[in-house]
Amino acid sequence: MPALSVFDGRNAAMNSDGLLIVFTGNGKGKTTAALGMAMRAAGHAMSVLVLQFIKGAWSYGELAAAELLRGIEIKPLGTGFTWKKENLDEDRRLAAAGWELAAAEISGGDHAIVVLDELNVVLSYGLLPIEPVVQALRNRRPGLHVVVTGRNAPPELTEIADLVTEMREVKHPFRTRGLKAQKGIEF
Repeated sequence: MPALSVFDGRNAAMNSDGLLIVFTGNGKGKTTAALGMAMRAAGHAMSVLVLQFIKGAWSYGELAAAELLRGIEIKPLGTGFTWKKENLDEDRRLAAAGWELAAAEISGGDHAIVVLDELNVVLSYGLLPIEPVVQALRNRRPGLHVVVTGRNAPPELTEIADLVTEMREVKHPFRTRGLKAQKGIEF
């Protein structure tokens, strides 16, 4: 296979219309699907930015892998496990700061694909208002692909999306065997 000699990820996306893709549902695989797209895009010399709105309090596999891959940048923006906290003020502040970064990238950044990992969770917890997010996604720069992940995607988001996939849990080893999250599978 020939090596990629020129790396201009933004130009690679300019040949397309740019899609808004949503991965949602209670089943496993939303972030995994988005990371698979990121890896595929990097293989086509497209630059990818992954903004992780919830993750950030621990080290996990995709961070280490992204350091080995050319073209995928991952920025953790949260403190993890929002649903286990009584006070969400810090999460609101982090979500707002993360959204500022996301909005700037969506309107005029340099990446071909932007993944907004767990943004649906942030929206469903009311950590960000939905309307500015919908407006920014509607008005994203030409050719930009945006992938939004997380449970409970709001209808306002799924209505404007080009592609929506709902992951449905059929069986999970935690429920059937009590197995905790597995390295390389869940983190």
